[in-house]
Amino acid sequence: MSTTIDGVAAEGLNEEQIQIQSIAQEFARNELAPNMSTWDAKEEFPVDTLKKAAALGFSGIYIKPENGGTGLGRIEASIVFEALSHGCVSTSAYLSIHKYTI
Repeated sequence: MSTTIDGVAAEGLNEEQIQIQSIAQEFARNELAPNMSTWDAKEEFPVDTLKKAAALGFSGIYIKPENGGTGLGRIEASIVFEALSHGCVSTSAYLSIHKYTI
């Protein structure tokens, strides 16, 4: 299966993974990319944006749903963090480091 989302081939991804990728790309495009330069210039830590990311399930990725996480695997985590890095590498890195927290 080969699908294209925002010009990035999603070959080999299942429908759930494509949906996860699409949500993460949209978040990166709408929330991260427009603010990245301002955060860097002002040396701001985007707490409110991180809360929005958490609400979408981008933190606690490996934590089971019954414990408040999304219960996703390593492939899905990689999909999320790659997509987010297109909007802001620093924020994506922070979330990837803290993927075990809610």
